[in-house]
Amino acid sequence: MKITAIPQLYRNLKRWREILTVLRRYGLADWLSSFRLPFRDALKDPRGVPLSNYTREQRVRMALTDLGPTFIKLGQILAARPDLVGPKLGEELKRLRANVRPDAIEQVRATLREELGDDYKKYFTSIDPVPLATASIGQVHRAVLGDGTRVVIKVQRQDIEKIIRQDIDVLGGLAQLAQRVEGLSNWRPVEMVRQFAPMITRELDFSRERQNLEIFAEIVRKTNTSVKIPKPHKQYCTKRVLVMDELVGTTLADFISEKNAPKSNHTITVPSAKGTTKVLTSKQVCDSLCETIAGVYLAMIFDEALFHADPHLGNLIVLEDGSLGILDFGMVGRIDETLRETIEEMLVAIASGDQNRLTRLIRRIGEAPPSLDESGLAVDVADFIATYGRQDLGEFDLTGALNELSDILHRHAIKLPNQSALLLKMLISLEGTLRELGAGFDSLDVVKSFVRKSVARRLSPRRRIRQARRIYLEAENFLETAPDELISLVQQVRRGEVRVSLEHQSLGPSINRIVLGLIASAVFLGSSLLLAMKVPPLLFTQPTFLAMQDLSLIGLIGIAGSISVMMWLVIAINRSGHLTRGNDD
Repeated sequence: MKITAIPQLYRNLKRWREILTVLRRYGLADWLSSFRLPFRDALKDPRGVPLSNYTREQRVRMALTDLGPTFIKLGQILAARPDLVGPKLGEELKRLRANVRPDAIEQVRATLREELGDDYKKYFTSIDPVPLATASIGQVHRAVLGDGTRVVIKVQRQDIEKIIRQDIDVLGGLAQLAQRVEGLSNWRPVEMVRQFAPMITRELDFSRERQNLEIFAEIVRKTNTSVKIPKPHKQYCTKRVLVMDELVGTTLADFISEKNAPKSNHTITVPSAKGTTKVLTSKQVCDSLCETIAGVYLAMIFDEALFHADPHLGNLIVLEDGSLGILDFGMVGRIDETLRETIEEMLVAIASGDQNRLTRLIRRIGEAPPSLDESGLAVDVADFIATYGRQDLGEFDLTGALNELSDILHRHAIKLPNQSALLLKMLISLEGTLRELGAGFDSLDVVKSFVRKSVARRLSPRRRIRQARRIYLEAENFLETAPDELISLVQQVRRGEVRVSLEHQSLGPSINRIVLGLIASAVFLGSSLLLAMKVPPLLFTQPTFLAMQDLSLIGLIGIAGSISVMMWLVIAINRSGHLTRGNDD
């Protein structure tokens, strides 16, 4: 630990203690659950249920919930990374909800006063004191503007920024400790926290979400005019306050529950093009919603390279006229042209059953560890292709395919870039939403139509010209800079300033074993001399069994200790499988 980190550690000491207490409690429960001990049920949840009755994934979710908003948000981000945590834990983390008490209306008004000024009340005719929704970072209240416009106000919770930044500091310390654990170091927790920290802190700035609302409103205007995005009122928006139009309707979750309710005959009356009205049944509405949802989200991916990353049932709303509204643009994914083309190639490889090509694409899109089992990955991809590559269009299980692909990545420790993982999570959520609607709609058919359009776009003369221009500019830049770089390298060689740094990934444990063996040997030789010289204190001053007499106590202790260390080294080397390897000849 650096000495400069001591003041920071002291400031966060209380939070460290709280976090370690929760981790110790759930970690001990996880350890006890594997034994049939009388006291294994001593640790219980607030309802009195023994923690050992829960699965490991459930205990992880409960621990993150107890640790507060930052860890809940971290768990929600990790839920989008089944390649890191595995599909089973990722599915459990999707259930994470911020179980926090809302700020009192006085605290909300204090935040509005700080952000909009002391005269903020003149902007609003009324503000509903009861929050419409509460999350870990902010809460939403209905309000009415001075001109009668119905809006919702998203207000950041008081002191949440201080809490999150403090927790990120603690997470950095925990990651450094985890980096030293052999089973966790492969996932590079320090780098993981470094990547996730900006994703968490980015949601503290509501001005980003306001920009996302404006961008996506422009996208849906180009793709589907029936989709509604809340319009932000920029003059009332700040870093901690977001004011936007209220979308009046029913969340997709409530709409589905009403549709599936016993004896339900759910209908919606919508205006028609001729100025009259017509009645749609729930099935007709579901079919229309499925087509709209799939069309707009796939257009985001393949046409705009920008997508709403959280299309779960609570963020999609059925408006009064039966059209679709989309909420919560705090988490947005962006993909570059290379990633988009790789995704298209993966879909083509799956459809054509080309396992070699799919294996190469998986390695290209992800970051594989040095110890990757190439043959094992090839076998898993072949099984994947055999299962999903030949399914009929109407029977294709997109969710199952994406979960299986996530499991393969997790099993072989292949780490996806953040945006790729977000896209994977979005597609799984999208497919789940479409299945919940239960309409006769084949999402894969829409996917294939977008892929065909994307392939045509890739082969278009315009793209080829743009690609040739980019290659020309890169080549021109290389030819201009390469001579200077080469001359600089030659000059450094002449001055003797060129240094070669070699790093062996697995040399550390071997060096440690060599050093420990040398120390044990030295202690053994020294202890033998102590026995030979009869250095006091002495045992057996009179002749005893096997003529043992005048044995140095210190020498005996040293020999026993050195022999124990040597035996431990032999066992450790034998377990690693390198004791006799290469000596068969």
